[in-house]
Amino acid sequence: MGLLEGKVAVVTGGAQGIGLAIAKKYVSEGAKVVIGDLDLAATEAACKEIGGEDVAKAVVCDVTSLEQVDAMLRTAVDTFGSLDVLVNNAGITRDATMRKMTEEDFDKVIAVHLKGCWNGTKLGSAIMREQETGGAIINMSSLSGKVGMVGQTNYSAAKAGIVGLTKAAAKEVAFKNVRVNAIQPGLIRSAMTEAMPQKAWDQKMAEIPMGRPGEVDEIAGVALFYASELSSYMTGTVAEVTGGRLI
Repeated sequence: MGLLEGKVAVVTGGAQGIGLAIAKKYVSEGAKVVIGDLDLAATEAACKEIGGEDVAKAVVCDVTSLEQVDAMLRTAVDTFGSLDVLVNNAGITRDATMRKMTEEDFDKVIAVHLKGCWNGTKLGSAIMREQETGGAIINMSSLSGKVGMVGQTNYSAAKAGIVGLTKAAAKEVAFKNVRVNAIQPGLIRSAMTEAMPQKAWDQKMAEIPMGRPGEVDEIAGVALFYASELSSYMTGTVAEVTGGRLI
């Protein structure tokens, strides 16, 4: 049996990248998964890739909308019978120095990352606390939320806020056996990061003691740990998955 046998998980932003890797990992460990994303075609393709309609369902969801997040979570319960794991992973970037950043780009990044995470944590924990088995919520922060990155006052603020949200929420729902933890990835190999200018890539690589970027599967492995009983006595924690960068 897999570590998530019989469990039902929801992963936002799961049509590609880290979110898709997490959804794949969960299905491989016995879970059924609902993937929420903005692009229906891409989300349906992701579900087909990880096993089809018997184990995965695609839902269009804008995480800044409380109503859409509620509908996504209810779909998991209605389709597969419960909500045991929620990964708040959806995100965007709108990088610019503070002098050049628009108010719209600041607000949008805060809304998707921080409000989206709050929407999921609020509604997901409400469902989980009514279940005898509780549940696990994993919020995706970032190393940018720990140290702050030039050109990312919006993103760094949102990702730091997710840590505070995670710790506060963990204290509120622990008595109902709902665990809330966060992951802070560092430089992870993806289409987005590999499109960086070589100078920026080399600068980041020089900060990593392990001497290599991380892979999406390495984030998925930590997300599996937090979702499973292996972390049954952990809540309010933050896992840095960075290869030792900026410790």
